[in-house]
Amino acid sequence: MEISDYLRILRKRGWIIIVVALVAAGSAYAFSKMQTPIYSATVKLSVVPARATDWGSSNSLKDLLRNYAESIRTHTMAQEVINRAQLDMDTSSFLGKLFVNPDSSTFTLALEARDRDPEVAMGMVDTMAQVFIEDRDQWNQRQDKRDRIDVTMLDSVYNLGYEQYSPQTRINVLAGALFGALVGVLVIFFLEWLEMDIIRSAGDVERVVSVPVLGSIPPAAGDKTAAGSEKKGRQLVPGLGGSH
Repeated sequence: MEISDYLRILRKRGWIIIVVALVAAGSAYAFSKMQTPIYSATVKLSVVPARATDWGSSNSLKDLLRNYAESIRTHTMAQEVINRAQLDMDTSSFLGKLFVNPDSSTFTLALEARDRDPEVAMGMVDTMAQVFIEDRDQWNQRQDKRDRIDVTMLDSVYNLGYEQYSPQTRINVLAGALFGALVGVLVIFFLEWLEMDIIRSAGDVERVVSVPVLGSIPPAAGDKTAAGSEKKGRQLVPGLGGSH
């Protein structure tokens, strides 16, 4: 197909793409509004060895960060946080809402909690950060000062606040519109495929038989099945080998 054919199809059926895209976007918007919002709160912990200039200590800490992340996500730590913050959940539910991301490039641990109540999410990460810092302080007391690892909170979660994690209404609407547009394009190509064998014009005849059309015969005057005029139907006569 040539570009002109695609443009003709778009002029003829382009409205299908628009309608389907709008319906899909509207459905995505309605679905997003029906969902219960989930809020996210995050706090970062700085993890620095006492001998920060020692390459060996710094390199070892990169591996320790992953261990710290696993230590935070234990039922023991979760139960301590639940007890302190007086949260109405069990340890399994707590850990299902808590996420820890170690970053060896910045020597930080990002603690994120997600919950329907933003205050609960903030309380989870704030209390967990305090419990972990206290645990590391107790560990440091048993170590030589040169082997200690200092853990501090970079900023309070109550200063950082919270944000809505889901639903992302704008993203959902955009994704719905794009998906709807794609479906609309597929529908158009399907309709065009169904009508590939239907001949409506001289150009269709020339395309099918690969010979030029020399003229057309109007329908018989008494043919009731015909359209009744040359505008509503003609019998096309293709040329033979280019003869006149």
